[in-house]
Amino acid sequence: MPQNPKRKILYPGSFDPLTLGHLDLIRRAACLFDKVYVGVLVNPHKKSLFSVEERVIMIRRTLADIPQAEVVCFEGLLIDFSHELGVTQILRGLRDASDFEAEIKVAQGLRVLDPSLETVFLGTDPKFSYLSSSMAREVASGGGDISAFVPADIASLVAEKYQKS
Repeated sequence: MPQNPKRKILYPGSFDPLTLGHLDLIRRAACLFDKVYVGVLVNPHKKSLFSVEERVIMIRRTLADIPQAEVVCFEGLLIDFSHELGVTQILRGLRDASDFEAEIKVAQGLRVLDPSLETVFLGTDPKFSYLSSSMAREVASGGGDISAFVPADIASLVAEKYQKS
């Protein structure tokens, strides 16, 4: 009898910074999948608060207690990277109807490019439905407390970044 292949999923994003909403999705996905790749996107056209290397280090520290999670970085097409990892499922979080409208178009486009690639949507915990990395950056840039938005160790690193600028 053939063995089931390891159930793997890729959760791509910029994670600049990783929020409590992202962390919640990763923890929940780790209960559903044997391996959760957290793919940190290298986007040379986007000005990020943290370098890719800094984001990978921060996220690895934060996810240290989740053995199924592995943080990797990538650039280029998501579909190509999913093939490199041998992943056929992509994780996307949905906060509201506008997220669904945007994400379903991306998922459908991926299916056209590769019919074997499935997008798995997880609804965001309602307590994080307002939350985004850009909101955390905006509040932090004004000197606000973002401890309700991001893990504590990341909040202090974000604050340091803005104090240096």
